[in-house]
Amino acid sequence: MNQSQVVNVLKDLAIQAGQVIMDIYDTDFSVDYKDDSSPLTMADKQANALIVEGLKKHFPHAAILSEEVKDDKSRRENDYCFIVDPLDGTKEFVKRNGQFTVNIALVYQQRPIVGVIYVPVTKDLYYATKEAGAFKQDGATGTINELKVSDKTDSIIWVGSKSHSTEKEAALIEAHKAQITETISAGSSLKGCLVAEQKADVYYRFGLTCEWDTAAMHCIAETAGAVICQMDNTELLYNREDTLNDKGFYIVNCPENVWV
Repeated sequence: MNQSQVVNVLKDLAIQAGQVIMDIYDTDFSVDYKDDSSPLTMADKQANALIVEGLKKHFPHAAILSEEVKDDKSRRENDYCFIVDPLDGTKEFVKRNGQFTVNIALVYQQRPIVGVIYVPVTKDLYYATKEAGAFKQDGATGTINELKVSDKTDSIIWVGSKSHSTEKEAALIEAHKAQITETISAGSSLKGCLVAEQKADVYYRFGLTCEWDTAAMHCIAETAGAVICQMDNTELLYNREDTLNDKGFYIVNCPENVWV
């Protein structure tokens, strides 16, 4: 697949999905709950339908793995698989704090090669291809800047989750408090984007996530120069039999800041 063609389609779909989400965000929407007690809204469903339909239209021979579609395991026989989270950060959406995103990635032979993350409230657009690099289009100005991680090993900014912090994270912060000067929190895949754009330097996630939570963020941060692995320092792969990221992961600006 032509990566520049793919990323342009994914950007358009993410922006369109973001508009659908904002149309619902501005209403008195209802919230349902899945079997795992995670929230589900009409925004998740409508954004997903738009993205999946668009992907099937433009790339009919690729597989699709989406949080909101029953998993078709035949995807594993395809080298190309789109991984979609139509509304990453539904808890943040329900809280109306603006920190939710649209995530779309393309993986080839289990590794992310194209990633797009759109922030509907700010209209910020993060995107990357392995061929061309990682970029952010500012929602306010339209300015496009290439993303590169920092090289800091002290005066480090730690970014963590708004909704999923753990005791292990607190212990790691305590163990490295001499290096960490600031801890910030962010919702959804924005944490990996903050590392990519030097607004943070390290992000450790001990809790459970799924492939659709991480694939687009993985591509953007890694293309910007970040080090990304599971907590046992093995490679984080995609289009797996089990879509649960059960080992946790980290996204850090440089190898010196791998603390596990």
